[in-house]
Amino acid sequence: MIAWLGEEGWQAVLLSLKVSFWATLISLPFAIAIALVLSRKEFSGKQLVNGIVHLPLILPPVVTGYVLLMVFGRRAPIGSFLEDTFGLVLAFRWTGAAVAAAVMAFPLMVRAIRLAIDAVDPGLEDAASTLGAPRWRVFSTVTLPLITPGILTGAVLGFAKAMGEFGATITFVSAIPGRTQTLPSAIYGFLQVPGGETQALRLVIVSVAVAMAALLLSELISRRVARRIAGQ
Repeated sequence: MIAWLGEEGWQAVLLSLKVSFWATLISLPFAIAIALVLSRKEFSGKQLVNGIVHLPLILPPVVTGYVLLMVFGRRAPIGSFLEDTFGLVLAFRWTGAAVAAAVMAFPLMVRAIRLAIDAVDPGLEDAASTLGAPRWRVFSTVTLPLITPGILTGAVLGFAKAMGEFGATITFVSAIPGRTQTLPSAIYGFLQVPGGETQALRLVIVSVAVAMAALLLSELISRRVARRIAGQ
């Protein structure tokens, strides 16, 4: 496998898997919280919050990457604070690629999870509350099991989006081989050099295979969870 992809291509595949995993893990708790608020709460400015959440889907990815660079760059206020306080550097590091991928994947995750929450009858939650269950227990014992398939769908969509993220990532962290060069940027890089089409095609095949495997796994898990909820 390493010989077929080449060292640079193999490094890009491993880095993309690493970045996508952490991007999904970072985004998922916040996506569940935001989806719950947007689905169950009414407040002034709700549409504004909803618009901000979905803004990365509308803006050119390069713009999102530039904003991240201005916010989390080493000379930016937040970026310099993170470096001085925690020793955490995001710009031009794989950690920054994970943050960029998380930002781009976040709207898709929120949307999938919110649709799942909207499908849950609020009367079930109200009934649990009237029996004296605290809010956190209602969520963990009633809402969460029912929206688990939606959470899994959102996680897979987020992972797939993170795997394919290019514009924001290359703007924020560049495409340094072995450090920040993810699968899409490696494909783009091979297409820019004479004779690199074959290597690019191999990486495209790997990208499609990983995406299909993730979708199939999500479908299997969702069906199993749905059967367990139905008591089968």
